[in-house]
Amino acid sequence: MATGVFSQGRAKISERTLRTDKWWVQPLITFLVLIAFIIYATLRAFENGNYFAEPLISPFYSPCLSTACVAGASLLGTPFGIIHIFGMVLSPALLILIFPLGFRMTCYYYRKAYYRSFWMSPPACAVAEPHSKYTGETRAPLIMQNMHRYFFYAGLVFNVLLTVDAILAFRNPEKQWGHMSVGTLVLLANATFLWFYSLSCHTCRHTVGGRLRNFSKHHFATRHGHLFQNSTTTTRTSLGSHCSALPLLMFMYVKSRPTRSLTGTSSKSGDRYSWLI
Repeated sequence: MATGVFSQGRAKISERTLRTDKWWVQPLITFLVLIAFIIYATLRAFENGNYFAEPLISPFYSPCLSTACVAGASLLGTPFGIIHIFGMVLSPALLILIFPLGFRMTCYYYRKAYYRSFWMSPPACAVAEPHSKYTGETRAPLIMQNMHRYFFYAGLVFNVLLTVDAILAFRNPEKQWGHMSVGTLVLLANATFLWFYSLSCHTCRHTVGGRLRNFSKHHFATRHGHLFQNSTTTTRTSLGSHCSALPLLMFMYVKSRPTRSLTGTSSKSGDRYSWLI
């Protein structure tokens, strides 16, 4: 028996959709942007190099927890030894990326984006999907989407660490404060957008103000009601924060200009080029 959009409850029309606009443009753009980021991010994560130049460290490699990390890159120490797989040293990025990746892969906005652009489930509103049945997120691997709240908690820890990285980026290689580079500004903007993205997450809204039985008693009169109302406002900006963070990350994956102090003088003699992330 047919299910989903092909069930008996669907309108009896032969066309896939009655929309006459270019509904396929948005999922196509989303697909191209995400696939470009996926390819680039994969190459950078496996590169295992060019991720640290005092005081800048790539968010892909922060925190760097392996003894394979370059000197000075490990803010929290190196609890993991050098791991070899197929004769190659495992990149330190692969030890931590499961947490930010899991947070984004299970995010409601990201799910909407890749469900539509990669799986065409459905590709757009009022457009029938090509699948013969619909099982939702009740089977593996999609049932793992229910882990979103736990990835959210882990993501908050990474936000704190990336904020610390941004603050430390106001030092020069000699650890003197009052210096900055292009990388400093980008790391600062990256941490800011990630906090906006996380605090506007639906899971954050549920955590700080959810489970309320009676909204009329919890409006602004109680702590839960106040937090719930504020998180409702920030949730409306979640899509904008995530859309701003993604191209910002891709912007950061370029070589920086020479590190300069706030006075505009070079922090070291000669040009000093390094990867931002």
